[in-house]
Amino acid sequence: MSAVRIAELNDAARTSFIGCRVVITKGIAAMDDLDGLYAKVRAFNDFNERNDPYGEHDFGSVEHEGQTVFFKFDYYDVDLLMHSPEASDPAVTCRVLTIMLAEEY
Repeated sequence: MSAVRIAELNDAARTSFIGCRVVITKGIAAMDDLDGLYAKVRAFNDFNERNDPYGEHDFGSVEHEGQTVFFKFDYYDVDLLMHSPEASDPAVTCRVLTIMLAEEY
């Protein structure tokens, strides 16, 4: 599994919301400015050792409407039944990007 390849796939999915399923929690759904939040998630690029220790760009945090919002990727097989056998291979992986309030994590 290549962390560089996973980071590339995650960045492409996060910045476009293409190549992944995007899931929002109840707390996010209740926010007023979802378009503004989505723009912040797409623009996020502050990956560092603290929030990205494995170099996969699979987790981040933004501030929106006075709330801390987390986003994270999970990797499932294409049938969404179990974890992906190889997260760096889009042919066998369904990426799921979850956007949630920090308090919902």
